[in-house]
Amino acid sequence: MRIFVTAIHTDSGKTLCSAILTEALQADYWKPVQSGYPRDTESVKELVSNTTSTFYPEQYLLTEPMSPHASARIDGVTIDLDQITLPDANNLVVEGAGGLMVPLNDEEYIVDLIEKLQIPVILISNLYLGSINHSLLSINELKRRNIPVAGIIFNGDSNPESERIIEAHSGYPVLLRVPTLKEVTPETVKQYAAILAENLSELNK
Repeated sequence: MRIFVTAIHTDSGKTLCSAILTEALQADYWKPVQSGYPRDTESVKELVSNTTSTFYPEQYLLTEPMSPHASARIDGVTIDLDQITLPDANNLVVEGAGGLMVPLNDEEYIVDLIEKLQIPVILISNLYLGSINHSLLSINELKRRNIPVAGIIFNGDSNPESERIIEAHSGYPVLLRVPTLKEVTPETVKQYAAILAENLSELNK
């Protein structure tokens, strides 16, 4: 299974959820565009316990913690989607940068990278005031472009009404609910990876 992890917002929990997915699927991990430090690849590597996952180097490792197009300009490079190719892995978790409409250069966005890679999306929706709007805008853009979506992961303290309306209007399955965690450790990642693996198994029956 190859999937692209994107989100409705910056700091939505993509890296935590990518670690959970990597552990659940015993998959490899790749962050093609990284802006600033610490590197999300290192964070995921520290949270994954299995010994089979491979962690591929970034295609673009940028120095500044800002939008990739801006960080690339500071670093004197231009992000070229034609230079970004999937690693040769059957099981792969690809983590995006920010949300769908985060610019990679003056013309292209994260969603254009998703279209190029042609792999399904898992959308991370963290629950805050305004998350319904951000979730449905993201969902509408994915549907407009006919990008396949494997499901949604809700991250943060539960908000049943927000979750209900997002799920109803998206039509996508909810793969996992991750509450706000006081501490994130390999053990907690394994715990939620087991729940996710079970949920995926049920969906595939």
